[in-house]
Amino acid sequence: MKRQKLPSMLTRQVVLDGFAYLLKGGFQLNKSHLPGEGHRIPDHFVGICVATNAQAGTDDYVLAQLIGLGLGRVRLDIGDDDMLPHQLRLLQTLSDAGLLVDVHLVQPFAMARQMLDAETQARWQQFVEQFLQHHATQIASLEIGNTINRKRWAGYHWPGFLRAWQIAHGLARQYGVKVVGPNIQDFEPFYNISAFKKLQAEHLLPDVHSNNLFVERVIEPEQADHRIFKFRWTRCFKFNLIKKARLLQKIGADFGVPALISPVAFWAIYRIQRHLPDGAQKQADYVTRYFTLLAASGAVQQANWGAMICHREGVINDGLDDARYPALERVAYYRSASGQPEEYQRNPSFKALRTVARWLNGAEYIAPLATGNGLEIHQLRKHQKQIHVAWAVNGRCAILDEIYADSCLRKAEFISRDGQVIAQPSLISEIPVYLVWDISDVVELHTTQPALSQTVIHAHIQGLKYYPVHDGDWRGMLLAENREQAIQFWRAWHPDTLKAPEKDQALRHARNAIWPLPDPRAEGKRVTVKQPVKMHWHKTILDRFKPSKAKRSWNGAMELLRRGVGTAMPLAYFERVDDPGLKQNFYICEYVTHDFAISQAFIAFSQGATAFQGIPAERLYQAFAGFCQRMHASGIYFRDFSGGNILVSQQEKQLNFALIDTARLHAYPTATPQAERMADLTRAIHKLHWEGRKQFLSYYLGVSASRLRIRTVLPFYRYDLKVYLKRRIGRKGWKRLLRYIKQQRG
Repeated sequence: MKRQKLPSMLTRQVVLDGFAYLLKGGFQLNKSHLPGEGHRIPDHFVGICVATNAQAGTDDYVLAQLIGLGLGRVRLDIGDDDMLPHQLRLLQTLSDAGLLVDVHLVQPFAMARQMLDAETQARWQQFVEQFLQHHATQIASLEIGNTINRKRWAGYHWPGFLRAWQIAHGLARQYGVKVVGPNIQDFEPFYNISAFKKLQAEHLLPDVHSNNLFVERVIEPEQADHRIFKFRWTRCFKFNLIKKARLLQKIGADFGVPALISPVAFWAIYRIQRHLPDGAQKQADYVTRYFTLLAASGAVQQANWGAMICHREGVINDGLDDARYPALERVAYYRSASGQPEEYQRNPSFKALRTVARWLNGAEYIAPLATGNGLEIHQLRKHQKQIHVAWAVNGRCAILDEIYADSCLRKAEFISRDGQVIAQPSLISEIPVYLVWDISDVVELHTTQPALSQTVIHAHIQGLKYYPVHDGDWRGMLLAENREQAIQFWRAWHPDTLKAPEKDQALRHARNAIWPLPDPRAEGKRVTVKQPVKMHWHKTILDRFKPSKAKRSWNGAMELLRRGVGTAMPLAYFERVDDPGLKQNFYICEYVTHDFAISQAFIAFSQGATAFQGIPAERLYQAFAGFCQRMHASGIYFRDFSGGNILVSQQEKQLNFALIDTARLHAYPTATPQAERMADLTRAIHKLHWEGRKQFLSYYLGVSASRLRIRTVLPFYRYDLKVYLKRRIGRKGWKRLLRYIKQQRG
């Protein structure tokens, strides 16, 4: 039978239904981006999606991991295909162990596309009825629907989905099973509205509203979604995770289905690593932050992490690679656990999920102490304990003893993201931490409005810790292995003893003085100190409300490290409070060992050389283009990307790049925009001849040099003209003119 060509779920009716609801005020919800207050979190709020494979031993492995996680509720996908007997075997194992199992019945993609065919309908009815006949008493609920707004995943068009729903809904009611659906993907509320409107008209509403609340494309769980109204309106409309959850819950409630769950969501490690190198660690951070925010919303009854076992998104790595990832997204159908149990390894997110479930499930959510401005502190009560779950957004931090009173911190127990009791940290960072007190303890705060520090840190540097400086008029930060080493640094580099040398003794002496100092960690080693020594009058006005140059240098270097871009390791920065001249600040970093600055090579190539220090020009262009691509993909806009600030070293035939002079850097949460990329590149290759520029750009853009368009090369001509005019008639030009006049008069 030839399949009819039918419309997708995205129809004019979906848009009309959505706008009708919008015009009736359906989206009006006061302060919907903020957490609720004073609500109870369900006992089985945190769950996980599980699957097995042909090996019966995998069932035992999955059950053992669930016990290790402390979870009592799971979601299991069961499809009408060759995996059915293995899935039913796992269902029996889970049921026998006393776990609550939410079953998601899945039609194979080809069948979903054919649901208007009578034979396909009969097979679906037989499959659902046989399943319920044998297993209705073993399951907590039955979810119908499968990412129905993603036709490329599920295969459904609306008429076919409605027929599948009618069949399964009727049978579920017949067997007294709770119905969950329709399983909308991401935050696309017009689909929820339209689906509920049609199901209500057919008297086929579910008992529980399901929507896969993904926010991984905005990277951080706390951030407002820029994809809805683009960056310009993001701060205005504030569509963060909490607002999404509360609006979806309201939509369901308006149609008579107030209970909302998120059946599956995750952060794929490979997607995180497009921006941040510590993918597995960041996934663990996001597990805690995601579930805590959903619990804080008060709108979601249950939320499941995605695949338990998967190298991309699982809390357990199956040891495979992308070549073995299924063609159909696991968010649509977690068909089976890949690989062999003996090859499985727990990711850091496993412990994070276990810990957040321990504190969230069954707790009372009191209120946020801080939220929405980059610092999150959420207050819970459970087991006669007061719990604060605290973290900052990526790269930011808050000073712990500037928020809590010393007497309060002395009484607190500190528990890491991974569930270990730890010593009192100095900072609240992007790695969540739990502060726990007895229920009778009085928790005293220095402030009713806790705020972030302006200091950026890389929280996942192994073996090093941050030590805030607060000594008299000096403020700053030290990065050291332990407190003893931090004290050693402070004594060796006390800012009262630091003084810029004369020009002939400095590495550089212009607007900033840069000079070496002994490294107290090892005899003969040196560190580099940077201090502003010249400040034009207008800069003392314009920079008055900016962080000091030292702090900006530190922040820029930290952003580079966070995103896997080479730079000198920051060790300290110090700044004097209320410094009118803006010159009493120092930035200290390790010395960068390098072979040359890239500008030296580019000048040599422009003068006719075909290689520099044994490196062929083509090889350098190709390696540098790859470095720039990775830097910009991570969201870095360096802004001072001149050849002298780009250092090159050779190690085992590999070219490595490191950036210095980091004070002007700007970091985007997503990839660097195209205009800013070109602004960086025009500076970087300014001293290179046009033949080399075109060759470099062909590598960077992934096109042949002959296909470079005029709009691609035009910024380079403009920058050349700008530099020419600056040298001829700008400040440098005037200085040359004055020197010439003076010489003529002499």
